[in-house]
Amino acid sequence: MDKFFYIIFIKAYPVAAALLSLFNNKAKLWLKGRKNIFNKITAAVSNDNSKKIWMHCASLGEFEQGRPLLEKFKELYNGYTLVLTFFSPSGYEIQKNNRLADYTFYLPIDSKKNAKAFLDVIQPSLIVFVKYEYWYYYLKEAHNRKIPLLLASGIFFPTFSFFKWYATMRREMLHFFTHFFVQTENSKQLLQSINITNVSVSGDTRFDRVLQVASDLKTFPEIERFINHTTTIIAGSTWTDDDEVLDHFANTHPELKFIIAPHDISKERLKECCKLYKNSILYSNYITAVNKNELADEKINTLIIDNIGMLKFLYRYAAICYVGGGFGNDGIHNILEAAVYYKPVLFGPAYEKFSEAIELIDKNAAFDVEDAIELESQLQELLSDKNLCSEAGKTAGDYVQHKAGATKAIMQYIQENLLLTN
Repeated sequence: MDKFFYIIFIKAYPVAAALLSLFNNKAKLWLKGRKNIFNKITAAVSNDNSKKIWMHCASLGEFEQGRPLLEKFKELYNGYTLVLTFFSPSGYEIQKNNRLADYTFYLPIDSKKNAKAFLDVIQPSLIVFVKYEYWYYYLKEAHNRKIPLLLASGIFFPTFSFFKWYATMRREMLHFFTHFFVQTENSKQLLQSINITNVSVSGDTRFDRVLQVASDLKTFPEIERFINHTTTIIAGSTWTDDDEVLDHFANTHPELKFIIAPHDISKERLKECCKLYKNSILYSNYITAVNKNELADEKINTLIIDNIGMLKFLYRYAAICYVGGGFGNDGIHNILEAAVYYKPVLFGPAYEKFSEAIELIDKNAAFDVEDAIELESQLQELLSDKNLCSEAGKTAGDYVQHKAGATKAIMQYIQENLLLTN
């Protein structure tokens, strides 16, 4: 029965995207990117006879998660060509010109025909799916062709459909994988409960990635000029709900500096941020003003980042970090990008699917808040108690250091089982 609904879903998805594209830019990009997709893939790859590794990521977050593996493939198996695919425009559009992968494509919509056509062209020697996204026909075709298929940094919860009585096809997908590398012991036990035993608890490659980023001590003179030795709170990957929780505190504390990096940097969203934060300026406008020596408004205490890519380097300038997404259905964004800099981290209540958030809360290194009042109270407590703030930050940083190593575990499995050969 679930296979019937899956087929309906994959047939209906492009139709829904077409309707949404009339007023949604992300849906428009999703459709545009897949127009004549096989012509694009064939034109790029058909004359390339090299051995290939295919990595699939749902979006940008999963790319950052898979990046340490891509770098290791590049280092250890430089005779292979790296093929990277994305499902979401928010991943593909930002990373389509990345220098790690030799080819970057949108993944054609899942179907028996598309899966066969894609694998006929790519002919990968190894396939890695990052964290999640389970496309039945791609996975089945890879299994039928006996191509090693790994899941990296997987995470499973009892609420997932795999563990429901009716999810026969969903469970079948899991049997197509050669091996699962999961983040937690609970995930391993859940898989074992449905007779999936080819599982290793390797941890999360995001820990390796954020440690790489933190080791690259990029400096931003213009950011340092804005902060000017003032206590600063940085809020990253925020949505409207996050900003509505934080804006009052920013507007009523002129003695502090705030850096806000919204998840969506569309014109409408940036305009909304500027309206919420009364004494704010866009980063691009700030740079222009600095270059022209035009800055004079001392009331400005909030800098709104209107680009993608800076945030993961900026958290180190904060006294306290806030990470957005916790007031939405999808949950918090990557809190490790902040914790790696030995900073206490705050976020909204939707964090139950993120083991690192649960563990950092248990260690008093991170703090969840239910609303603006609770956020302001927590910020005031951390700002007024330097020892509490310092200890929370130290614990957060030590936690990230301790959790590194997932990339090494996965690469060791690949080498020991001779899944790739030079």
